[in-house]
Amino acid sequence: MGGGSYSRKKGARSKIKKYKRKTWLCRRAKDTDQIQDEIEKSEVTDVPADKFEYDDELPGGGQFYCVETGKHFADAKALADHKKSRYYKRRCKELKEEKYTQETAELAGGMTKEKLPPAHEGRKMGA
Repeated sequence: MGGGSYSRKKGARSKIKKYKRKTWLCRRAKDTDQIQDEIEKSEVTDVPADKFEYDDELPGGGQFYCVETGKHFADAKALADHKKSRYYKRRCKELKEEKYTQETAELAGGMTKEKLPPAHEGRKMGA
């Protein structure tokens, strides 16, 4: 009683662009600006961002949540081990940086907001 052979080759989906995009999107972590918004909102409302009602769909019932990375964990030990990891420490460093706004993007792109005087203000017409 063997498993038999697979109907597809091992790397059959490696070149399919649609499949790659789908798997990348579902495993993608939250962006830093989204997490910064959550932290600011929790400070304003005085409701901690890491408290969830019990939910069977989430790992650990949603009781062990890391705010900085936006991940749920199965138990307290897994959460404690995660907080010692390199990924967590890097994410905390990224969150301490200033939030990236539209204004900083425009400045980086060379769009200035300074007011320049009109070009033909001092000249007389017809002279």
